[in-house]
Parts: sequence; C-alpha cells; structure tokens
Amino acid sequence: MNKRDLRTKMKDERQKLSFDEIENKSLAIANQLLKLDIWDHTYFHLFLPIEEQKEVNTEYILQILQGKDKEVVISKSDFESISMTHYLLTDNTKIKKNSYNIPEPVNGLPVPTKMIEVVFVPLLAYDIQGNRVGYGKGFYDVFLSQCNDDVIKIGLSFFEPEELIEDVFEDDVTLNFCVNPTEILKF
Repeated sequence: MNKRDLRTKMKDERQKLSFDEIENKSLAIANQLLKLDIWDHTYFHLFLPIEEQKEVNTEYILQILQGKDKEVVISKSDFESISMTHYLLTDNTKIKKNSYNIPEPVNGLPVPTKMIEVVFVPLLAYDIQGNRVGYGKGFYDVFLSQCNDDVIKIGLSFFEPEELIEDVFEDDVTLNFCVNPTEILKF
C-alpha cells in the first residue's frame, strides 16, 4: 500500500479507538519498552502526543524515563524550515499546543541534536522492513538524518506492521525497532 492510502487507513483505525483502549495500549507499549537494552543511555527524545490524533500516550514512557533519571528531550517544530529545535524537559518547562495541536515547549534549555541517543518516533504506519509513514511533512526524517549514525530509533504504534510500504523514498530514515502493545520488532 502507498503512504497516502496508509495515512488514511491508519487515521481511521486510530479514530475507532476508545480512550480506555488508547490508555491500555499505551501502557502495554511502555511495558514492552522495558525489555529493550536501551537504558544505559542518557538523552532520550520523546514526542508529546497529539491527543486529537489519538497518538500513543507517552506519559507512561515519560514516567519510566524520569524514574530512571534520564534526560528527556522534547521538540518545537518550525513549519517554514521543516526543522525541529530540541529542549530539555524540566519542571520549569512550559508546554503549549501549536496551531496543529502539537504540545511543544515554550522555553527551555536547548539540546544539540548530536547529544540525543534514543528517539521515540511517532508514526501512523510501518512495515516489516522498518520503514515508517508519518503525517507527510518530513520533520522526523530531517531530524533523524541530523542525529548521530548510532542513534536508536524506536517507533511506537498501536497496530501490527504492514507487509510493505510501496513508495519509500531514498531520504526516508528507517527504524531500528518498532514497539506495539504485544511485541517488539527489530529491523
């Protein structure tokens, strides 16, 4: 299936999920993450979910990261340059939704992209080769291409992988793992 059709299909699938299903599946994803050998790293990039899009609730992952005394990095998007600026999430960080309902930091301590060691990647769909489909703007492909080569890229999804995303581009960055409520896929 191509990216456009997958976006439509997966947005529809997400909209069918109830609040309780989202919470239960998000908690299951966080519990699956505990099985990964990633916890010796320090800087973890976490997306804050767009509730209106019924994204994975990353609050459970945030609790794990804080419990393990990890440095949590969140981003602010610049839609003109299709780039993201990264900030350390602290008790003093103010969060505000942008015009796309993306929760973003208003202020904070900047974090260079090269310091980030693990990235939890939002997605709509993914395939068994580790290719992902996002919302189509390319923010994460640009961001991930700027990271160190050894950055660990972990997709989070409520659903099973697709067999094949047909229209993968050369600049699309593949995942190392994708975690859903029942399994961890390694690519």
